Amino acid sequence: MLQNTDQFVRTADVERSLNVSRSTASKLLSRWASQRWLERVGPGVYTEIDLSLVDAGAVLKDSWNIVPELFAPAYIGGLSMIQHWDLTEQIFHPIFVVTGRPVRSKKQRILGLSYIFKHIRPDKIFGLEYVWYENIKIAISDLPRTIVDIFDDPLFGGGIDHVISCFDEYTRHDGRQDEKLISYAERLGNGAVFKRLGFVAEHMPDCTYLVDACKKRLTKGNAKIDPTYSCPRLVTRWHLWVPENEFQYERDGY
Repeated sequence: MLQNTDQFVRTADVERSLNVSRSTASKLLSRWASQRWLERVGPGVYTEIDLSLVDAGAVLKDSWNIVPELFAPAYIGGLSMIQHWDLTEQIFHPIFVVTGRPVRSKKQRILGLSYIFKHIRPDKIFGLEYVWYENIKIAISDLPRTIVDIFDDPLFGGGIDHVISCFDEYTRHDGRQDEKLISYAERLGNGAVFKRLGFVAEHMPDCTYLVDACKKRLTKGNAKIDPTYSCPRLVTRWHLWVPENEFQYERDGY
């Protein structure tokens, strides 16, 4: 039966393959799981156990594969994509997932693997590319969407200091697409993105377009450059609260 399915086995697969009722299929899956042939992933969803990974406490060969099965509409983003797009040399072990489904907890362990989730409205899921692993189509944020996401939520990018460092790498990246980045930020609809992005971009070379585009899109009200930081100083031209001396790119009283 497993040869006729992808990495995951569902109740409907057993019904169809063995021509049994849904109740019988559920009982069979439960029995196979108790015999350690399968591992339950979610309601009515199981995966074949990879015995080579059991001792390591993980069942899935690739930690991305579970995302479209359990959390679609969803994509891999944040720190996971910062690594993917070579914007950092740091290694982050949790998988960062943006999902349109409500999640019971932002941090979860599934089959021994760590995930960090962010919930957004399904209509805000855009700016994606797709990769294939073991015949499973997985959505990932493209480069501009990755940058927008970490300015939208600096914590999802490892904190504003790390976000600034990654943006510095983005400005030299072969896949840099500033116009698409701005269009994504407009579509996302969080005015704080333009405030943070504009403030950081004006301290970088070759960012005139981004600075001007952010100035044109400033909204009323003040935002923090990072909600987790103490930010006692207001940069009025960007409506942005910033720390006193936290950022390496601040120069000449900025």
